[in-house]
Amino acid sequence: MDNKKALKTIVISIIGNTLLALVKLAVGIVGNSFALIADAIESTSDIFSSTMVWIGLKISNKPADSGHPYGHGKIEPLITFVVVAFLISSAVIITIQAIKNIQTPHELPAWYTLVFLAGIIATKEGYYRYVNRKSVETKSSSLKADAWHHRSDAITSLAAFIGIAVALIMGKGYETADDWAALVASAIILYNSYLIFRPALGELLDEQQYDELKERIKIMSKEVEGVIDTEKCYIRKQGMYFYVDLHVIVADELTVQEGHRVAHRLKEYIKQQLPEIYDVLTHVEPLND
Repeated sequence: MDNKKALKTIVISIIGNTLLALVKLAVGIVGNSFALIADAIESTSDIFSSTMVWIGLKISNKPADSGHPYGHGKIEPLITFVVVAFLISSAVIITIQAIKNIQTPHELPAWYTLVFLAGIIATKEGYYRYVNRKSVETKSSSLKADAWHHRSDAITSLAAFIGIAVALIMGKGYETADDWAALVASAIILYNSYLIFRPALGELLDEQQYDELKERIKIMSKEVEGVIDTEKCYIRKQGMYFYVDLHVIVADELTVQEGHRVAHRLKEYIKQQLPEIYDVLTHVEPLND
């Protein structure tokens, strides 16, 4: 269900990015604003990256098989790296063209570009909030990356708005203000790229970064009959789901069969209470060992 929800969100994202990219490019060319054209370039990269996210989600949803006993979820952080590559590429393209424009005399942008930008900023921020909310619901790192793509788009649009406004208000001599705004926007895009890349790298390397979930599991474990406490708890993320390795402390006098039953009850209880957990591997430890 989470995967279907994520796929639906991405389709909406692709449609929105396509429409906005066309509007930005047309208004930027007619209105003589490179900041707006740069914004359109960034939106075009969004279309490709969102398509990659869609492909990644389709692959990550494939069930586990003999060759992939943990499923195909690791494709998600890999797709996130592709999204980051698109972001960095668009930032580099914007930077190169903005520097060229700053060195070349040109006319002031048209006033109506501000009207379009105001609408675009509101729309892209709305998209960010929608997709980010879905990324939290589905625990999808690639969906979160796509959400940040929308946020970076809103930021570049805001920078363009400020640059064009300065150029129009200050008049002759400030024609390059929107080009400088495009440079600022590219720097923001690069910073956001790092914010997206870092947690995805941690996910790929099975970095222990789920302290809140770990604490919930430890507290929940004590609610199961026969469990005295827990010791080690390791969590890895595969796509939208989590795999847990848990050491369970039980009474010394339990037989192997009784200890097995406690571990089985604990596993089923955790999976029932936390649907985002796909599997729990338990290791039984006697209390005084």
